[in-house]
Amino acid sequence: MGPRWKGKGAEAKALAEPMSEIVSQLQSSLTRSDSQGLLSGCSVLLEAGAEQTELLNRSCFGRPVITAEKDKQWFQLSMEEAFYLCHSLGCLKIVGEDNHLKNDEELWQYMKSRRETFPDFYMAYSHLRIKNWVVRSGSQYGVDFVAYRHHPALVHSEYAVLVLSEENENANGRLRVWSDFDCTIRLCGSVAKTLLVIHINKNGHGATTPLCLKKYSVEERTITRWSAEQCREVQTPETSSK
Repeated sequence: MGPRWKGKGAEAKALAEPMSEIVSQLQSSLTRSDSQGLLSGCSVLLEAGAEQTELLNRSCFGRPVITAEKDKQWFQLSMEEAFYLCHSLGCLKIVGEDNHLKNDEELWQYMKSRRETFPDFYMAYSHLRIKNWVVRSGSQYGVDFVAYRHHPALVHSEYAVLVLSEENENANGRLRVWSDFDCTIRLCGSVAKTLLVIHINKNGHGATTPLCLKKYSVEERTITRWSAEQCREVQTPETSSK
């Protein structure tokens, strides 16, 4: 379907400011400030300074939280975003509700306890983020994630993402029968997105520790709707009248 840029100059701006560079700047900023997030249910709260607020917004990590504190800006990170910053980029420390610092193993167990499918969703999230896609929640479209080529202010999302795995094939309750495929593809088409199914194969390694992620493999499949009205041959007036 291709990228749909928002306005004149959007593509040029995205090319001039690659997402990989913006994320690298955020990584450096969080590391220098020894930033710490606070576990809060199924999310992580992060207090950000002026520089980090700009970088978090530009790199599309978290969502700003409106508070009465005018001199502070807080961001709410999803579990996938927080673990990516902590485990994959190594630039964020996370404190539990007991005010003790969580290591990767403890954080992994906590997030698994909050959502059984977290290992699959995190693997899919990190797989796309590493490829410099901007990944956001897809709940408003009935999918797990949506993927943007760059910042949502510059371009519309291209992919509606569903996450499946060998162990939890129907964990998200979709794509059980062909009618599920048809409905989902029709919905994606109506909002100009391509359905991307990411299948996580654990290769028999389970999900006991975050080290298992290195053993996982990822299979990507895009699914589109075939229309019988699309003819394989160009019809001439003579052939169409026969």
